[in-house]
Amino acid sequence: MEQTPSNAPMMPGSAPSSIFQTWINALTKPNEQTYVDIANSPNAKAMTAYTWVFLSSLLTSLFTLIVQGATLRNQLAQSGLGQGRLGNGFVGVAITLLCGTPIIAILGTIFFAIGVAIIQWIAKMFGGKGTNDQLAYTIAAFGVPYSLISSVFILLSAIPFVGLCFRLILSLAGLYVLFLEILAVKSVNQFGWGQALGSVFVPYLVILIVCCCVFFALGMLMGPAISNIFNQINQGLTP
Repeated sequence: MEQTPSNAPMMPGSAPSSIFQTWINALTKPNEQTYVDIANSPNAKAMTAYTWVFLSSLLTSLFTLIVQGATLRNQLAQSGLGQGRLGNGFVGVAITLLCGTPIIAILGTIFFAIGVAIIQWIAKMFGGKGTNDQLAYTIAAFGVPYSLISSVFILLSAIPFVGLCFRLILSLAGLYVLFLEILAVKSVNQFGWGQALGSVFVPYLVILIVCCCVFFALGMLMGPAISNIFNQINQGLTP
C-alpha cells in the first residue's frame, strides 16, 4: 500500500466553534491537522490575530509593571525613605502604568505583525502555500493564551524563592511555544520540517549576522579612539 508523504497537503476538517476552543486546541493539541483546521477557519484574519496580540500584550505588560512597582515599593521601604518620597514612587508607577502599558502593547503588536510577515515571506520562497492571514491567526491562537498564562506566572515569580521555579517553568514553556511556531509554519504552508525550520530561524540568523557586522564596524571605527584613551591612561599612571 502506498504511503502518503508526511508533507502532503492535509484536508481541513471542522474548525473550532469558539475563540477559547481555538486557543485550547492550538495550545494542547499540537498536530498538523489542528493547525490546518485553525488556518482554514473563516475567522482566520490577520486583523483578528493583531487584536488578540494587542489585548494580551496590554494585560501582560500591565502585570509586568505591577510586579516592578511592587519591587520598587519594597526597595523604597527597605531603604528607609520618607513617606512622601514613597508616595512619589507610587505616583511614578501609576503614571508608568497608564502611559507605558498601551505603548508596550502597540509595539508588541507591531513586532508580531512584522515577524509573521517576514516568516511567511521566507516560507513563500521555500514553496509555502499559506497566507499571512492564516499564519498570523494560527500563531496567535497559541501565542496569545501562552502570553496570558505567562502574565500570571510573572506575578507569581515576584514571590521570594518560589519565584525561581516559576521562571524555570516559563523558560521551558518558551521552548514548547517555539516548537508550536515551527509546527504552525509547517502546517499552514504544507511543506517539510526543513523548510519550516528555515522559515523560522533564517530571520534570526540574518539579524545576528547584521548585529555582528554592526559591532565589528563600530569596533573598527572606535578602535583607534579607544586605543588612544588607554595610552593616555597608561601615560598618566607612568611615574
